[in-house]
Amino acid sequence: MASSNNSFVAIFFLLLLSTMQCHAQLSSTFYDRTCPNALTTIRTSIRRAISRERRMAASLIRLHFHDCFVQGCDASLLLDETPTIVSEKTALPNLGSVRGFGIIEDAKREVEKTCPGVVSCADILAVAARDASTLVGGPSWTVKLGRRDSTTASHTLAETDLPGPFDPLSRLISGFANKGLSTRDMVALSGSHSIGQAQCFLFRDRIYSNGTDIDAGFASTRRRQCPQEDQNGNLAPLDLVTPNQLDNNYFKNLRQRKGLLQSDQVLLSGGSTDDIVLEYSNSPRAFASDFAVAMIKMGDISPLTGQNGIIRTVCGAVN
Repeated sequence: MASSNNSFVAIFFLLLLSTMQCHAQLSSTFYDRTCPNALTTIRTSIRRAISRERRMAASLIRLHFHDCFVQGCDASLLLDETPTIVSEKTALPNLGSVRGFGIIEDAKREVEKTCPGVVSCADILAVAARDASTLVGGPSWTVKLGRRDSTTASHTLAETDLPGPFDPLSRLISGFANKGLSTRDMVALSGSHSIGQAQCFLFRDRIYSNGTDIDAGFASTRRRQCPQEDQNGNLAPLDLVTPNQLDNNYFKNLRQRKGLLQSDQVLLSGGSTDDIVLEYSNSPRAFASDFAVAMIKMGDISPLTGQNGIIRTVCGAVN
């Protein structure tokens, strides 16, 4: 009995050690010696992209999110289709909507010029998301670095693990919990819908529902660009008031029943998240602080570190 107890203790400490090593290997100073200008180079590239198209800020934050929720933050989302890789890009939650791949490739190309084979695509995604936030008035945070890139993708997990625009509150909460993110993290991260746009077919049912959970005038305005038939790809801003500013206006919209997606408005529908939405709608500071914390936590989801994974030369392909 004693020996089995000892074995259990030994296994426990080995697991604890491996967990600590995983997180110890992600560090904000990871490239200080090997590529000291990496973050500046990435920021310059991202700033250029967002100055050309402000909507790209939302796209880059979403890229990092959709990457981290599938296999962890390993840049698996960036891999193109090959005879041996079924790309995540063609999974339903990503197809025709996830964008910004070229921007990440541009940043990677610039970094490779000075530090070839050093900085991972997964880290570039994480840094790009932070830079995108700050460039549209959102919070900043210190990005932990040291992730490595996967050699595989999972089209299957991309179909099942990403939250959807029609998800009920219980599914949103459990989906985030499965990734180690709290309900508060989920609501804060939903605030990224303060920027960006959605396609007509994702909110059509909501604006034609005549439901009590949508403002009639808001629904009428949205119908102009989203007919009941056709024009599925027509875009509408997720936040009509400040569509290019990452702020707490998204939560104010929910109080007025002006959430564009069902999965937005469900956050203020008499459930466990109501109080968080009300808090964020009243306090820009609380939202900004919690958003930054949640983005750091999301960036910690199952990274490849140490000898795991590779550093891709081009983000869309395995070396």
